[in-house]
Amino acid sequence: MRTDDQSLSWGQTVAGGNDPYARELARQAREREKAQKAAEAEAKRKAREEKLAYEAARAQEAVDRTSVAEHDAEQLSRLLRTSVLDGHPLTFERLRQQFTPAPFVPPKGRAKAAPLPRWEEYEPQPPRGLLGALGFGRKGYDAEVEAARKQFDRALRDHARDEKKRAEKLQKARAQHEKENREEAARVEAWNATLEGRHNAYQDRDVDAVEWFADQVLAASVYPHGFPRSHQVSFQADTGDLLIEIDLPLEDVVPAARAYRYVKTRDEITAVPKPDKERKELYASILAQTALRTVHELFAADTEGVVQSVALNGHVATIDRATGRNVHPCLITLQADRAEFGELVLTQVDPRACLKRLRSLISPNPYELEPVRPLVTFDLSKFRLMDSLDVVAGLDSRPVLMDLTPTEFEHLIRQLFEAIGLDSVNTQPSKDEGVDAVAMNTDPVMKGLCIIQAKRTKNVVPFETVSALAGVVEHKRAAKGILVTTSWFGRASEAFANEHGRLELLDGANLVHLFKEHMDLDVIPGPTPPKRRPR
Repeated sequence: MRTDDQSLSWGQTVAGGNDPYARELARQAREREKAQKAAEAEAKRKAREEKLAYEAARAQEAVDRTSVAEHDAEQLSRLLRTSVLDGHPLTFERLRQQFTPAPFVPPKGRAKAAPLPRWEEYEPQPPRGLLGALGFGRKGYDAEVEAARKQFDRALRDHARDEKKRAEKLQKARAQHEKENREEAARVEAWNATLEGRHNAYQDRDVDAVEWFADQVLAASVYPHGFPRSHQVSFQADTGDLLIEIDLPLEDVVPAARAYRYVKTRDEITAVPKPDKERKELYASILAQTALRTVHELFAADTEGVVQSVALNGHVATIDRATGRNVHPCLITLQADRAEFGELVLTQVDPRACLKRLRSLISPNPYELEPVRPLVTFDLSKFRLMDSLDVVAGLDSRPVLMDLTPTEFEHLIRQLFEAIGLDSVNTQPSKDEGVDAVAMNTDPVMKGLCIIQAKRTKNVVPFETVSALAGVVEHKRAAKGILVTTSWFGRASEAFANEHGRLELLDGANLVHLFKEHMDLDVIPGPTPPKRRPR
């Protein structure tokens, strides 16, 4: 059997025995192992905390995106109510500007003069001690004083020069500032004077003044992101009717997601889609709210009661999925009298039900862009119109178009388009801006103003004439421009018209066919165009 002394000796041997160095090595090894385990545990703890923090951040991101989607949807559902509750319609008084002079801010480093040089900063120290008392070193000190005096004088001259430059630049900056203030004051005064003239003209039911103010009202209306800002206005002074055409938003203005959620297993934020029925209902409500809001803002701004009724056509500018062509269908059309509209409590109405009460026409399926026929179309009086002339009644059985006068030819073209189905009128021959006739296509999909130009000529129509018509179409914001001629067009003109998309060229051969089909009239156009060489 082992004695206690033997057991102790064996345990000491295992732990390093009686060797102090071995015992210290063993202790350090245990400490390193302990520290390593602690570090591993700490790293795992930090990793868990970082993972939890990351997942919490991602989850919060989903919550935030959900809040944004809900806010956007709420904002869209309150378009009308928000405008009505605002209670601050745009008026002529609010359009007035106040001039407040801007304070002058001196350029950096130019506000204050630099301090004058002081002699104390240059004066050398006189000799001290016994030598100084006995007068020794006086000659060297006098030389130092003389040199310091020169440096001091030079510093004074530099300071005076720099101060002069500073004062000149400061004066120049102040003069420029005062000039800008005067210019701004003059601009504000001119604006207010013009505004006062427009206000007086507005009260007198001047067409231009009323249309200008309506433009200001519509432009000042703030809508969420994604709403188009295009509009047209037309005022009838004799009746007090204001016609507005606005572009409505497309269906993608409605948020596609109802909410967002974070999927930890895939580390993804996925959208919870808004049901189709809910999206369609919100979109239809947005269109109705926009229409009512536009009418409300126009009536609210018209504190003088100049506008007696508002007719509104709401369109969307999009692409027909079936044809790939640009279309501008009307989805809402209404006409509201001031008195009738003033009885509405717009903060409590259901927008679509309110439109129905106003005898509006609403697209039964706006999500599919199903159009309605506008109740009122744009008046053509903006173009200088002339009385219609019946040219057909005086024609021979087979008239030669080149024998007609330019005016007769233009009226004959107008009669042709009336026979085709467009409401057409001719314009005055002076200053017609390249317009010989205007026509209104009342088709609910392809409707719009058509600019017609008629060229009675024996020669090819110049390319410049075609490009000029394109400019008139853009300026008049017309749906189409039609150039009619007794002759023919060149390849460059045809290519340009095809690229433009809203130009249509009708040559002599086309006229023969159209007159025969729509007016049962045999006509002889101009000369036969030359044969083209193959490309």
